[in-house]
Amino acid sequence: METRLTLMAVHAHPDDEVLGTGGLLARSAAEGIRTVLVTCTNGEAGDDSGGLKPGDPGHDAAGVARRRLAELRESAGLLGIEHVELLGYRDSGMAGWDTNAHPDAFANVPVRDAAARLAELMERYRPQVVVTYDENGGYGHPDHVQAHRIAMAATESSGIPSKLYYTAVPRSGVKDMMAYLKEAGADLGDVELPDDFGVPDELITSVVDVTPYVDRKFKALEAHASQGDSIFMLRLPEEARVMAFGFEAFTRRVCRVDAPEKEDDLFAGLRG
Repeated sequence: METRLTLMAVHAHPDDEVLGTGGLLARSAAEGIRTVLVTCTNGEAGDDSGGLKPGDPGHDAAGVARRRLAELRESAGLLGIEHVELLGYRDSGMAGWDTNAHPDAFANVPVRDAAARLAELMERYRPQVVVTYDENGGYGHPDHVQAHRIAMAATESSGIPSKLYYTAVPRSGVKDMMAYLKEAGADLGDVELPDDFGVPDELITSVVDVTPYVDRKFKALEAHASQGDSIFMLRLPEEARVMAFGFEAFTRRVCRVDAPEKEDDLFAGLRG
């Protein structure tokens, strides 16, 4: 029996599924590829009503988690994600926060334990393609780094995915976007990115055109309304959305099939 093409995205928090992989997930679903989103934490360290942060009086971690998981379900529906799997770990919070020390925080879970659970999901769904973060978790968030670790460990132990990718933001694209926004007079608030932000272009192996799904991707991001104050991309002017959301880039880390060095399709080498 022919195995159905399957994409698995391994993310740290509710809302992480949108920016780097929302277009890929939507496009894959539209093509009939089975899409599986694994979300490792419940997002307890996110913003509460009124922008309250963990440690602020009145911040209700359990309430934040309930709200964010409901938003995740809405986002997944908008992106056409077929299966959402929740590992249910506690959000560790940003690097340096007191929440990092919580014994149940995802970043403190033994990698072998969390990786074993992810490997079980790989066994169940048999994804040919897995997408997650690089060694730095994209920007150093402890939960992103931990998601990377368990994805790599599960990939090695299961031997299942034929290809594994890291999400990537091309460095040249970041510079072009920031220059465009400044020239257009967009309100960037206090956002100021270092010159070395993003992945050097020469390291990027794969760029996927998701322009038909830009509106759906933006709506999925809007679904995470409780975190709106922290999501800079929601403040982009409409004319900048295609530039920001129309292409998603990746670096290929594992490849067990014959595929071109540069790709516009993560399933290259796997489609029959």
